[in-house]
Amino acid sequence: MTKVLIIRFSSIGDMVLTTPVVRNLKNQMYEGVEIHYLTKNKFRSIVDSNPHISKVYGIDKSTNEVIEELKAEQYHYIIDLQRNLRSARVKRALKELSFTFEKYNWEKWLLVNFGINKMPKVHIVDRYMATITRFDIQNDNEGLDFFIPEGKELTADRVPESHQNGFIALGIGAAHWRKKPRKEQYITLCKQLHYPIALVGGPAEKELGEEIAFTSETHVWNTAGMLSLNESASLVKQCKLIITPDTGIMHIAAAFKKPIISLWGATVPDFGMYPYQNDALNEMIQADHLNKRPCSKLGTKCKYKECRCIDELPLEKVVVVAEREMEDKSP
Repeated sequence: MTKVLIIRFSSIGDMVLTTPVVRNLKNQMYEGVEIHYLTKNKFRSIVDSNPHISKVYGIDKSTNEVIEELKAEQYHYIIDLQRNLRSARVKRALKELSFTFEKYNWEKWLLVNFGINKMPKVHIVDRYMATITRFDIQNDNEGLDFFIPEGKELTADRVPESHQNGFIALGIGAAHWRKKPRKEQYITLCKQLHYPIALVGGPAEKELGEEIAFTSETHVWNTAGMLSLNESASLVKQCKLIITPDTGIMHIAAAFKKPIISLWGATVPDFGMYPYQNDALNEMIQADHLNKRPCSKLGTKCKYKECRCIDELPLEKVVVVAEREMEDKSP
């Protein structure tokens, strides 16, 4: 039996973006190939239910927690989709043939610091896929995967009656603050969109969601901090349209082939992490008039003294595109 270990420690969106590698390896590699996945325990639920993965190893702080177990597996190949010091330690310890994806950190640095764009016009998924080309595996072009375990869906009885005929999901979470709009911008969107809205976010966004919902009209339903990740994914699967920053929920929406309006602040689509192979609406909205963007690689800061990179998003365009999409979906 051939065993392959895939390494990606975090985070939600990045791990969803690895799913084409997992699926194509399982479906096109040697018969009976076994795919294992190494990640952080806080993110393992993203891959635990993936039917193409035979075993998931999770760590809390150090790869030393599982390294002896990994050695005992006697892998044939290691696919490193993380490329950092931690994944390098695993490869050194296991001493098996490994393949590592190209991060293009130098090119990102040039783009952020000097506005020189040497980034390849290649999505990160296709860069991930390049790590397995030696196995003569072709991209099946089926896009991303996200598997919700049975019994973990958001059931219809938990959706308010006001939202049961269709709603817009509005992502209000992001790991870094310059990736997402301010509270006042979200409130403006909610007041100008004349359709039921469900706010989507994690525990860190619970208070923000409550404030947005309280200030907005009754058509806004706050789920931030009230649902598990799988339930939030289920909610996205049920929506008619999602408006979201450049964050994990955007990639989950792409996995479900949902119409997406993505909002870009400190980061830019040129980094290669825009919604992947989304056959539905894929509208990327950013403040194109700000020539200093991108402000940072991860969305941690803004180059403008007044923090303009996300604040000057053309919200009126978001509303126009969203209204048009929802009208097209009306019976």
